[in-house]
Amino acid sequence: MIVRNVRVFDGISDRTLDNVDVLVEGAHILAVSTSPVAGDVSDGVVEIQGNGKFLMPGLSDAHVHLMGNANSMMDFLQGPTGVLYGNTIAEAKRMLLRGFTTVRDMGGDTAPVKALIDRGSFEGPRIFPSQAMISQTSGHADFSFVYDVPEEFGGKPSRTEDIHFTRIADGVPRVLAAVREQLRQGATQIKLTLGGGAASMYDPLNTLQYTPDEIRAAVQAAGDYGTYVATHVYTPAGIARAIDAGVTSIEHGHLADEETIKRIADAQIWLSMQPFAEDDHHYPDPVRAGKNTEICHGTEQVYEWAKKYGVKTAWGTDLLLEPQSAPRQSEMAARLGEFYSNVEALKMLTSGNASLFELAGERNTYRGGRLGVIAEGAWADMILVDGDPTDDISLIGDPDSNFKLIVKGGQIVKNTL
Repeated sequence: MIVRNVRVFDGISDRTLDNVDVLVEGAHILAVSTSPVAGDVSDGVVEIQGNGKFLMPGLSDAHVHLMGNANSMMDFLQGPTGVLYGNTIAEAKRMLLRGFTTVRDMGGDTAPVKALIDRGSFEGPRIFPSQAMISQTSGHADFSFVYDVPEEFGGKPSRTEDIHFTRIADGVPRVLAAVREQLRQGATQIKLTLGGGAASMYDPLNTLQYTPDEIRAAVQAAGDYGTYVATHVYTPAGIARAIDAGVTSIEHGHLADEETIKRIADAQIWLSMQPFAEDDHHYPDPVRAGKNTEICHGTEQVYEWAKKYGVKTAWGTDLLLEPQSAPRQSEMAARLGEFYSNVEALKMLTSGNASLFELAGERNTYRGGRLGVIAEGAWADMILVDGDPTDDISLIGDPDSNFKLIVKGGQIVKNTL
């Protein structure tokens, strides 16, 4: 395939390059050239005339819940398991059509979905699965009913554990077993919940979840497999405990203070943030709605401190249990431009997130090419945009209208030219 005469944003540079031809062979980019690339359609070469349009790497999302995006809480609790996976596969294709060619899934049984997509059975993004979110009893990922008896006392796993969306593990031995279970099932990194959240029922935001010994055990078990632990946590105390235990990625962090953000920078770990607005999630009860409001109010200040101290910052969405809100993923990507320059935002949405994903080491099954860039040898994951997002980042918020061509792994997913 040759995409001719495009304006290229390569995912890394501050400036775009005009009048470029991009040659794709198989699943990879073979050449990025300011001179015309030779090719003959009679030899089976597909030529796409870009006519000066904007070509960029495929978008990425560092914090999705594909299964959670696609299903409601009632689906989880009462829906047939086959329907849960069918909805997940359908949402994977919709996500790809929004231009997201790579995602890191932070809770849900997506390793089987990843395998089917990678095999070509279904269309969807590349997936870095965490498998089940690991939580203590009464923690952020405890979706059992209040009257359920914990497993420690002879009770049965909850429905969300049965479908591998969550795993409750208390004490070092069970945490070790839970981490190793997710790795056995195909996790590329481990998701641990270390504090309260808006979506959870039993934990105020200020709770500290998991002891230092339990967290260190998870970090060691993940490290033994060459990968890392990412932690759901909002507060300074929780983040401090996570850093002390050796985690690699703080997921959220919206309630952090300036000292804590500086400490994240000094530790050279990642802050995986989401530009939350209050109406991204809808909670009918006042307690969870209040927690959501408190979280959202911390967004702008944390981004400012992250920029001030040079924190390695990734971008994600964390949309969950409201399938009707899944398309907000595109809106939230464009919203990143409220906190960063357009070019900074586009870098984070492409090569920046990819740098975090690649910390999975040999657990990363996409090591055969670079992610998040338009460069020789990279995976041919590309979007042709009608307009220039470096001038107007809102364009990526409407992929149906503005994404004229989407290519993943050298395969045309969408072409409306």
